[in-house]
Amino acid sequence: MNDIILEMKNILKIYPNGIVANNNISFSIKKGEIHALLGENGAGKTTLMRILFGIEKHEEGEIFLYGKKVEIKSPQEAIDLGIGMVHQHFMLVPSLTVAENIILGVEPKKFGLFTNIDEAIKVSSDIAKKYNFDLDVKEKIENLSVGMKQKVEILKALYRNAKILILDEPTAVLTPQETGELFIQLKKLKDDGHTIIFISHKLDEIKSICDRLTIMRGGQSKGTYNTENFSTAEMSRLMVGRDVILKFDKKKANPKETILNVRNLKYINSAGNTKVDDISFDLREGEILGIAGVEGNGQGELIEILTGLTTKFSGNVNIYGKNVKKLSIKDIRNLEVAHIPEDRMTYGCAENMDILHNLFTNQYDNEKYSSKMMLKTKKMASDAEKIVKEFLIKCSSPKQSVKMLSGGNIQKVVVAREFSTSPKVIIANQPTRGIDVGAAEFIRKKIIEFREHGSAIILVSADLNEIFELSDRLAVMYKGQITGVFTDVKKLTEEELGKYMLGLKKDSKLEGILYE
Repeated sequence: MNDIILEMKNILKIYPNGIVANNNISFSIKKGEIHALLGENGAGKTTLMRILFGIEKHEEGEIFLYGKKVEIKSPQEAIDLGIGMVHQHFMLVPSLTVAENIILGVEPKKFGLFTNIDEAIKVSSDIAKKYNFDLDVKEKIENLSVGMKQKVEILKALYRNAKILILDEPTAVLTPQETGELFIQLKKLKDDGHTIIFISHKLDEIKSICDRLTIMRGGQSKGTYNTENFSTAEMSRLMVGRDVILKFDKKKANPKETILNVRNLKYINSAGNTKVDDISFDLREGEILGIAGVEGNGQGELIEILTGLTTKFSGNVNIYGKNVKKLSIKDIRNLEVAHIPEDRMTYGCAENMDILHNLFTNQYDNEKYSSKMMLKTKKMASDAEKIVKEFLIKCSSPKQSVKMLSGGNIQKVVVAREFSTSPKVIIANQPTRGIDVGAAEFIRKKIIEFREHGSAIILVSADLNEIFELSDRLAVMYKGQITGVFTDVKKLTEEELGKYMLGLKKDSKLEGILYE
């Protein structure tokens, strides 16, 4: 454990827009350790790893591998040096099998020309067995769970002889049981001599599995520490520069009238798959209804229906007694409904526009900002300044392009736009996904504020800490159905919740999901 196998010395990375992403950073890892790299979005940790994997080029600094200086100009060169990276968003081909994905690009050949499928299946099966990854290598990727897909990504890197593995937010969409399985496998990899760089926002997980940790803030390193001697509160303080609230002492909910009701909702997608399967529930003023579940179990489709993005469903959805199937997206928003979408870049913002215009895309026809002929640009600029300050958006000015912001600040722009209209119904899908603890704390506080002022809130989240901390009621979705509902969330354990998320348990009564 005393052998340093990788050193990055005095790394300087400046983007063309002048942003200093890495400012004289030095970073090192030991052979056979799990080393956490943590920091807020925009802290520079992802850039540092992209440099290590050959995706980005640094202006100054040196990289040493096993004591020898190396130049890593491409991901292929990184792979050739024994460095593998598993990205947060998987790089798999859904229509191909597990085996075909594992050997893609380095296929065993038959007659030197054709891919040897039998050999591909054999070598894929052998490497899966070697690392105790329970996978059917003949199964197509599109039929696998998120946890299984992640295993395929790890095996892809191991098949290419990776000795150093970079894992970017590896547990972001896993159940507690899947996380536990992953940690067992990572410890086995460590015991076999592999070194793992573990990028995560989940401080408790870092505490439980990592040997050492390096904290980054503002493009600089705040030091490397032995994990066992470091508390999660100290981690947060160094990451953000202040104390961060990890648990929220919110008031007991006092729900009132039912605002939204769903009855016998069913949705079959274009491929003929049932994604939402006969679900019913109510949502009341002054409460947060959390919806948990492994990604891909119908939560996304449910949100699309509630917000008007999908209309080809059966059953009824009513907001303030109005059937959403008969309403446009704009009509639904005019019912004082806000929507924080799952993908902030695809659905949440116009990345080529500035912050100011993103903040008012849902109010362009509001007489406050629009006359019959022209937008009231001075009023928009004045209010944009106020919103940027209120929501702590880090930017040079509201005229800055959204795509130049960090992920956390882009998310704040989306949340600011949705919350600045004082909505009565908030539909939040993964509102803090992929963002730092400081930005997540701010957004969660805002959600609680709206709930305490009487808003009705649906919260879909893969972050179980977020679900536990914010939900007044909690429903679980599995294969398009609600399999469990909990009205006393504080008594629920992660292990018990995980059983419902994996379909191991199901409650047929679902008491507390309806209020008629």
